[in-house]
Amino acid sequence: MKNEMNELLEAIKFDYLKWTSRNHTKELSEINVNMINEFNENLHYEEGRKYIKVMTRGSVWGFIVKADDKLFKAGDILKAASWSAPARNKPRGNVFTDLSWVQWTGPAYL
Repeated sequence: MKNEMNELLEAIKFDYLKWTSRNHTKELSEINVNMINEFNENLHYEEGRKYIKVMTRGSVWGFIVKADDKLFKAGDILKAASWSAPARNKPRGNVFTDLSWVQWTGPAYL
């Protein structure tokens, strides 16, 4: 799942780049470049027992299910309910499928 996690992080970074540069038709300003670099440097994940927590700076982007359970399949993307727990109502996607919907702000609302 490491490859899929790296692809997820790259998709998040790419969406942040698109969002940051959405109004720019020329080169990015130094401030924009610094913001993008800071975001990219702080985006990471930590593996827990059941979930992989994706974080950026001081907030949780979302959780990834590590192994199949009663409700979810391995790779399912869950919205964060709190700092330490996912919302287990419905998956927002799966890291093993299309990631074109991924947003830098977090998993999609239902």
